[in-house]
Amino acid sequence: MERSIDELIELLNDKDDFVVEDAMGELGLRSDEAFDQLIDALSNRKKGIRLNAATLLGATNNPKAIPALVETLKDNNKLVRREASTALSRMGEPALDPLIETLNDEDWRVRGAAAWALGNIGDEKAIPALEKLLDDESGFVKQGAQSAINSINK
Repeated sequence: MERSIDELIELLNDKDDFVVEDAMGELGLRSDEAFDQLIDALSNRKKGIRLNAATLLGATNNPKAIPALVETLKDNNKLVRREASTALSRMGEPALDPLIETLNDEDWRVRGAAAWALGNIGDEKAIPALEKLLDDESGFVKQGAQSAINSINK
């Protein structure tokens, strides 16, 4: 019997890693059908669901997920923010402009995550915006911007 998308999403927070892995696999295979619910799952109160939803959305490579993933860079949990950043970097060029805009966010954690994703995308178009962050008040952001510029210039 096939499990519903909602049931599978709830399993993304299971304590058993094998259960989570199985749900991730099934949701990955049904990602077109599950897309909207995965977007909604990015705001679930359970960290495991948010984290795994970001992972799955990154794997879809669907640019419609970019706004929700950018918003997830503001998540209170560092691991969820990191996964959203990784997912955005997998999106490549379609995520470039939204990430460049995000470099102006008031939260240093969001700016740092956006800089990291831009470094992974590797597009020279991001360098001028990243260079502005080299004077950021946050050492984390400065380091992230420099690292991103170095990655792009390789």
